[in-house]
Amino acid sequence: MIRLERRAVPAAKLSYVTPVIAVVLTMVFGGALFAALGKDPIAAIRTIFYEPLFGEFSFYYRPQLLVKATPLLLIALGLAMGFRAGIWNIGAEGQYIVGAICGAAVALAFYPLDSRIVFVLAVLAGMIGGALWAMIPAFLKLRFGTNEILVSLMLVYVAENLLAAMALGPLKNPEGLGFPGSRNLTQYEAANSWIAQDLGLHWGGVAAAVAVVVIFVLMGWHVLGFQIRVSGESPRAARFAGVRPQVLVVFCMAVSGMLAGVAGYFEVSGPSGQISIDFNSGYGFTAIIVAFLGRLHPIGILLASFLMALTYIGGEIAQNQLGLPAAAIQAFQGMLLFFILGLDVFTNYRLKLSQRGAA
Repeated sequence: MIRLERRAVPAAKLSYVTPVIAVVLTMVFGGALFAALGKDPIAAIRTIFYEPLFGEFSFYYRPQLLVKATPLLLIALGLAMGFRAGIWNIGAEGQYIVGAICGAAVALAFYPLDSRIVFVLAVLAGMIGGALWAMIPAFLKLRFGTNEILVSLMLVYVAENLLAAMALGPLKNPEGLGFPGSRNLTQYEAANSWIAQDLGLHWGGVAAAVAVVVIFVLMGWHVLGFQIRVSGESPRAARFAGVRPQVLVVFCMAVSGMLAGVAGYFEVSGPSGQISIDFNSGYGFTAIIVAFLGRLHPIGILLASFLMALTYIGGEIAQNQLGLPAAAIQAFQGMLLFFILGLDVFTNYRLKLSQRGAA
């Protein structure tokens, strides 16, 4: 009989190996999925991981890696702080959408003022909008004891309907000949302009780099980071140490919403260009995979964001060249989270063989 036995001490070294094993298992079982769909699994895996980096058109795809990785990195950094504290914000996609709406609303309110201060105000509006949206599940958790997982997740669907209403109503382009969607924000000074287009670097990438450094220092050397780690590992010990869980809930949810919201505005004023019905592309959900694949550590998340960006770009190439359905690529990405969470069990438990009926 096989059973799980808790380890006396968590296997710290194993926690650094499991992401690599999870990636390998994802390739194996993802290849099996592609084979079941009648596609060459070797060609599919090669297309996803090789073509964007070293293929014939890699000169075009490589800059897109940073473009795709930037929102994933910003959102995942905020989520990781909450996860480390045992605060499960699953609704970053909604905060991403609301941040984009608020930032775009401020930018369009100043149209046609062509001043760079509009971009700064819009970025601040995106941060505030995302943070306020995240405060809804935080408030309900503290006031009524609701589950932040369910509330934050349900708010994603509210945000999606709000996005559709804005694209068809108040933010609709009056010169758009009746088509849904806002003005193109990249055509004036509210744009998230390129710093180095050949590298795919815009101001969102700079913000993401700053966020990595700030959160790395906060979690590693600041007393607040210590409180977050202790609260997540042992809530009872944290209370004895004087940690106030209410403060951590508000802080972690606010930071998470703020980073998701500003990621939304950087995206809508740059690569996306406008508020539209289908503006959101699932970055908020994919960032959960990035956070866990990066072991909830800023440097690990930085590397994981590029890996997930690679699957986005490689997946699009595979859809166009091999005819793989988009759902298969999404399932492939989901496998990565499944395996990383499944393998995490073995950092705290080990398999043990025992005779049936033994005490």
